Amino acid sequence: MDKERMPTAMPEPITRRSLHDEVVSRLRDLIVEGEFRPGTRINERLLCERFAISRTPLREALKVLASEGLVELTPNRGATVAEFTLSDVEEMFPVMGALEALAGELACQRITEAELAEIRALHYQMVVHFQKGELPEYFHLNQAIHEAMLAAARNPTLSNIFRSLSGRVSPARFRANMSRARWTRAVEEHEKILKALEARNGPLLASLLKEHLSNKGETVREAMFATESVREAVG
Repeated sequence: MDKERMPTAMPEPITRRSLHDEVVSRLRDLIVEGEFRPGTRINERLLCERFAISRTPLREALKVLASEGLVELTPNRGATVAEFTLSDVEEMFPVMGALEALAGELACQRITEAELAEIRALHYQMVVHFQKGELPEYFHLNQAIHEAMLAAARNPTLSNIFRSLSGRVSPARFRANMSRARWTRAVEEHEKILKALEARNGPLLASLLKEHLSNKGETVREAMFATESVREAVG
């Protein structure tokens, strides 16, 4: 009898981060961290050379960032980094606070132990970067924590609406230099948020998240107001 033969199967390559996701991530970081300033036109040719890619994946990435509100696409003019105003802060942060409060309540009802453990690990890593004064690393983990709570809420509509707002304000939040006191308070707020989530106390978590977003908005507002005041004085 012939030896048993393995059935023919489709190739199953080891999955790695796709080119598309990598381009989106790197371009998003350039915008959020301020290398590309608001109002700046994005030079596709130079970026293609920098990333060693063709224009197709770059343009697909720009479409994603446009959906997040980080980029504006104009026919015949290409992509421009979106601008963000004080009026935007006044309008968007209260809405974001309400949305994340709802996400927190839902997460308390639906989060798994594995998801909770992941958020706990992200929090401890974030605190290490805070202690070292490493703002970019802190910022990315901070974002990851909020994303993980959104995912635990298991409400795609809520997540999509929140991300469309959060993405747009990310550059302003990143550039809003927090004093050490404000940064310390933000970390303390995250400690309370984690404890409320661990206790699955939805109403408390909702209240803490709303306050947390309000404080973030105040930090951004002060930073933007100071910047605009300087521009007026120079002008």
